[in-house]
Amino acid sequence: MLFGDEHVRRYEETDGEVGHEWKEGVPTLVLTTKGRKTGQERKFALIYQEVDGNPVIVASKGGAPNHPGWYFNLVEHPEVGVQVKADKFTARARTAVGEERAKLWEKLAAVWPDYNEYAKKTDREIPVVVLERQ
Repeated sequence: MLFGDEHVRRYEETDGEVGHEWKEGVPTLVLTTKGRKTGQERKFALIYQEVDGNPVIVASKGGAPNHPGWYFNLVEHPEVGVQVKADKFTARARTAVGEERAKLWEKLAAVWPDYNEYAKKTDREIPVVVLERQ
């Protein structure tokens, strides 16, 4: 099983042939953000589901008390790069709220049930992010 930078590297080298399916039935994409402090490109392999033609991701950080750094990056710079298998595109990231968030949460938790456990471990509302193709 791949993690971190190695996951991103293998995913990119193989156009997702290696790394797209992280675990059986659990697809991942590569998200590229602009660092909010450094301005440098940052890449992350993240679980996703496609909903209405757009990938949706969850900023869970395993239920930690703070959002992951990549989430703060895309809030500051919502124009992001996305790679799903060999499909590379620019997207605008937006955080889902209310009823939309609840529906999307259910779809992502169906693929990765640990999200529900992460939510129990933290007081923060874990962001659900829609990556709208540009």
